[in-house]
Amino acid sequence: MAATVPGPREHTADYTWISRKERESLIKNIGVETRRVAPRGVTAADLCVAAAERLLENLNWDRREIELLIFVSQSPDHLVPATACIVQNRLGLPHSCIAFDVGLGCSGYVYGLSLAGSMMQSGASKKALLMVGDISTLTTSYRDKSTYPLFGDGGTVTALEFNQKAPEMHFNLQTDGAGYRALIIPDGGARNRMSRKSFDIRKVSKGMYRSRLHLQLDGIEVFNFSLREVVPNVKSLLKHAEQTMDGIDYLVFHQANRLITETLRKMLKVDPARVPYSLKEYGNTSGASVPLTMVTQLRNQLTTGRLQLLLSAFGVGLSWGSVLLETDRIVCPEVIEFTK
Repeated sequence: MAATVPGPREHTADYTWISRKERESLIKNIGVETRRVAPRGVTAADLCVAAAERLLENLNWDRREIELLIFVSQSPDHLVPATACIVQNRLGLPHSCIAFDVGLGCSGYVYGLSLAGSMMQSGASKKALLMVGDISTLTTSYRDKSTYPLFGDGGTVTALEFNQKAPEMHFNLQTDGAGYRALIIPDGGARNRMSRKSFDIRKVSKGMYRSRLHLQLDGIEVFNFSLREVVPNVKSLLKHAEQTMDGIDYLVFHQANRLITETLRKMLKVDPARVPYSLKEYGNTSGASVPLTMVTQLRNQLTTGRLQLLLSAFGVGLSWGSVLLETDRIVCPEVIEFTK
């Protein structure tokens, strides 16, 4: 697996829209000190392709043998066509390659693994690429303290090869669309078409100004949802797989914010050393956060030994899911800095 982040950094300490005291509180409670921000014209596909080129080079794969490409993102290159089709051509993959997009955010990596694994198990392909990435900073308002200092950009790719003898991956995937308004961009889709009013910047509350084309986040609702649903999901998965938390080397959470993750960790009674963070350096990178955390925080362990991992992701949708899987000395280059 591989990951790419944009070169430009933004520091929470320099976010002068809010007071110094608020910045210090944000760093302490949310946990984001720096984020990577893609410059204009750089897309999630660009970041994922850069990661794929490096990974394929290291794997020495014959690209003609790759017959499945899944691009999971809420930052497509265009409304039409699917970004996966464009990426298939950019990477020089064969015409026999199945390529399609999945429009999921925070839970996207776990869902993507399930989808890719199921298709490969059915015989659709023997080699696949799962790309997960977002340019979340594109849709946040600088004058909205509830979103702007939280999100960063990133792109990842995971190469999968079918092996009949490989350990089974166990999944628990869930959805509650009744909470879709908790994370939403109201305008710009077919339901609420873009208009002149869509661009109007309005005051929502103190320190929060945004348009209907900006991301809206109900922090309290997301916090309550996370604490209500994630732990039961994880425990149910462990029970189904006849596994215990003691048998897991690392529990990798979606990097929503430190308060949520630490609360979940304590609820599951997991030692801090077994719950890695990329939030401090990269912020909340949406669907890319789980694989980005693996690449940046667990690279040495992933490349040198066998690991039992539990990955848990949750958020926009509302959508959440967990997976138990085993890795064994996988190819994992160092995180790539993308320069245009």
